[in-house]
Amino acid sequence: MGLGVSAVGQGLLWATLGLGLFLTFRILDFPDMTVEGTFPMGAAACVAAINQGVDPLLASLLAFGVGMLCGLATGLLYTKGKIPILLAGILVMTAAYSINLRIMGRANLTLLNKPTLLKLPFLKSMPMYFDSVTLGMIIIVVLTLLLVYFLQTDLGQAFIATGDNEKMARSLGIRTDNMKIMGLMVSNGIIGLGGALVAQNDGYADVSMGIGVIVIALASIIIGEVVFGELTLNQRLIAVTLGSILYRFVLLLVLKLGFSTNDLKLLSSVVLALCMMLPVFQRLFNIKKVIKRGVTAHE
Repeated sequence: MGLGVSAVGQGLLWATLGLGLFLTFRILDFPDMTVEGTFPMGAAACVAAINQGVDPLLASLLAFGVGMLCGLATGLLYTKGKIPILLAGILVMTAAYSINLRIMGRANLTLLNKPTLLKLPFLKSMPMYFDSVTLGMIIIVVLTLLLVYFLQTDLGQAFIATGDNEKMARSLGIRTDNMKIMGLMVSNGIIGLGGALVAQNDGYADVSMGIGVIVIALASIIIGEVVFGELTLNQRLIAVTLGSILYRFVLLLVLKLGFSTNDLKLLSSVVLALCMMLPVFQRLFNIKKVIKRGVTAHE
């Protein structure tokens, strides 16, 4: 029971990464490697601020702002510097490593005996693990509602049009470069906030905590899409969160089978690869069924 509740809480907190990456990976239709630098930078900024006496809520908002700056840097390199998006993200991700060391002054920084969002009075009185579930639910509901509202505005529709057909969007007078920069800023802002939430839940920030987070974010998106099938855009935002929770249960099951925690990154990649290959397996299965029917009919 406790492990299941913990998995739900972890899934809700990590779902912020999936929601952030969804904006660039699915709507703008390009991979953004910046997230592997933005996530630990959000964590570093938040933890460093809390250690300096800043309120946890303000520190979390600071992490969101720092993430937006990372997105802005990538967006400018991509749109104005004409650097390919994959390389632009890698450049910012690499630079973020050194910046994180500057922010924290060391490779890792703890929150031992420091206030966090999880230590708010109404959360402290809850049973074990229910604090992360409650906080995660509040954050995810607010973020999802804000994104749903944004995507229905004229600006949000222009953002979607940019991802759907950039040439058509430009012909309609939409400044597509501005849409890409905005998308990268909002996406990385949410991911920076996710880093702050995970750091407060774990009790520390580390410069290496961003390694492989893009796989976790992609897993939330892909698993949600594979499990729930054809959905509207708004429904897909909810599916991302559910996919994140399911992914946590998959990892929990894997650990129950006796695998080492050192294998989690490898297992995460395998799970994601299998989920992305499901349509191929499905097509092969359908082809075999058709062939079998043909053979049966011939006989």
